[in-house]
Amino acid sequence: MEFNEKIGAIQQQLSGKTNIGVTRRQAILKELNLEKSQTVVDIGCGGGHLVEEISLSIGSDGRAFGVDTSEFQINSAIEKCKHLSNVEFLCCNANAISIEDSSCDAVTFTQTLEYIDNVDEVLTEAKRLQKSNSKFVNISTLWDYFGFHGPEKKLNDMIHDSYRGQKHPMIPTQLNGKLAMQGYKNIRTQDISFFLTNKDENSFPKFHEINMVNAAKKNGISEDLIQKWQDQLIHAETEGRFAFTVISVLTSAYSI
Repeated sequence: MEFNEKIGAIQQQLSGKTNIGVTRRQAILKELNLEKSQTVVDIGCGGGHLVEEISLSIGSDGRAFGVDTSEFQINSAIEKCKHLSNVEFLCCNANAISIEDSSCDAVTFTQTLEYIDNVDEVLTEAKRLQKSNSKFVNISTLWDYFGFHGPEKKLNDMIHDSYRGQKHPMIPTQLNGKLAMQGYKNIRTQDISFFLTNKDENSFPKFHEINMVNAAKKNGISEDLIQKWQDQLIHAETEGRFAFTVISVLTSAYSI
């Protein structure tokens, strides 16, 4: 996904302010179980919400790195974390990170691996950064089960298909094997599922609706059809037959 300023701003809202974004972030922090003075890198850090919380958890003697390919996201993250002295942001690809070998106590990704061309290459780079017995934590979505329910199926499928830009939409189903090939141990998964029956103005489904409308326009779907789909979402919610589903999977492991 290309994070221009418009998409990046929406992504920051999704990650930073919605219930689903907060719940995912709390799940990552719980799994990381951070300690003071640790060094942690968040790859695909977006607007820096998780980096800020990592920074506070590891204290002033720790180091929190945020990595992202988007200059807009990095600049936003720098602004968000400007009050923190133990944070550094790197605008670079996930397969070439300027951090020393075996220097990190944990590496984490959120909704990043599904958009990367060569996942194995990035996992190799992540493992290069990690100390022995350090933590790997990833959250990714099962995109085949993501989306809105309520509009007529043909139109709903058309809008959803225009939004599918993930290179690896079902990466959680492959990740355990990829981590094992890298030599990770104690690989575990847990699902973080959401079933929502409304879309308030600042909710996760509302922001995804905006993204999906933008994607549909970009892919040549007519304004009339897009408006029809949005109207059907409203009617479905009014009639009590609307739903928005997301199944995320948290995968954790230890480097050896």
